[in-house]
Amino acid sequence: MAEQILVTTTENIPGRKYEIIGEVFGVTTQSKNAIRDFGAGLKSIVGGEIKAYTSMLTESRDQSIDRLRQNASKMGADAVVMMRFDSGSIAGDMQSVVAYGTAVKFID
Repeated sequence: MAEQILVTTTENIPGRKYEIIGEVFGVTTQSKNAIRDFGAGLKSIVGGEIKAYTSMLTESRDQSIDRLRQNASKMGADAVVMMRFDSGSIAGDMQSVVAYGTAVKFID
């Protein structure tokens, strides 16, 4: 059911009327293993993309949206509008990603 929740970055959903249920969040915090951290440290010396971290952030983004949908579904929502991301580092080797928005219920 949660995978059917529409998630949009826009304020309005064309052709739909809805009532606001409330804020909804999806949070994940991840870290790579020591070997990948070491490899990333070496890559930072020569420059370029650190693919292990790009992959970690992509996975974090996807997981935070999945959790956002699950939480919206528990609230009885049909969609999430105005979805945004926020991220930050924790203790230097962990990355937290939050997807947040407004859960809504269709009324038409």
